[in-house]
Amino acid sequence: MTKNVRDDLSDSGLLLVDKPEDWTSHDVVNCIRGRFRVKKVGHCGTLDPIATGLLLVVLGRATKLSQKLTTQDKIYEGVMRLGVETFTEDRAGEVTATAPVDITPEDVRRVAAQFTGELLQTPPMVSAIKKDGKKLYKLARQGVEVEREARPIVIHSLDIDDISLPEVTFRVHCSKGTYVRTLCADMGRELGCGGHMRDLRRTMSSGFKVEDSCTIDEIKSWEKEQMLARMIPLGRLLVMMVDGQQSE
Repeated sequence: MTKNVRDDLSDSGLLLVDKPEDWTSHDVVNCIRGRFRVKKVGHCGTLDPIATGLLLVVLGRATKLSQKLTTQDKIYEGVMRLGVETFTEDRAGEVTATAPVDITPEDVRRVAAQFTGELLQTPPMVSAIKKDGKKLYKLARQGVEVEREARPIVIHSLDIDDISLPEVTFRVHCSKGTYVRTLCADMGRELGCGGHMRDLRRTMSSGFKVEDSCTIDEIKSWEKEQMLARMIPLGRLLVMMVDGQQSE
């Protein structure tokens, strides 16, 4: 084995990062790439800037596992704001409609129960999905709205933790490809008052937990050896994926 291969393997693995609000997923990747001078860095599952929580960052040869890691289930905690619809389906977007929230907590729980299991979900216009080779969010910036094909998703569980109308705090365990902000918007429409996602935090992805992650402030304070000590090495990561023991 040559020195270059050894170096590549020593830099290869998975780093669990707690992404802060107002950072893009690419901001996190660029921070790690620049600070530790690792050529190949990627992430497994985008988090919008307003969202916080677990971002899986793969380094070196582990970047080849990003697609596999991206396809696994995720868990989020969030807050839905009823009575206000936005263009982006979250609090970052322009308000498009408002309505009185003339519903009961029982209505919320009834509708939440309807949004579990195998569902079809239409992706939002402000997303990275491509239509005829163009990303939807770029078309949206131009004021163009196109028809989107509904996609199959699975909501394994949707637990309502608190109802303080017009806000609802929830926890959702969902499949790859689920847009939680669209889930909030769809539930709001079903309730007859509209809604959007106010806050979102990812607490689990592919079996890995946010409690085991590091912060951006920690990353900025580390030398490379400290980062490598916190990283799950490629060999161990492969074993965990084969055994299905990511969460252990």
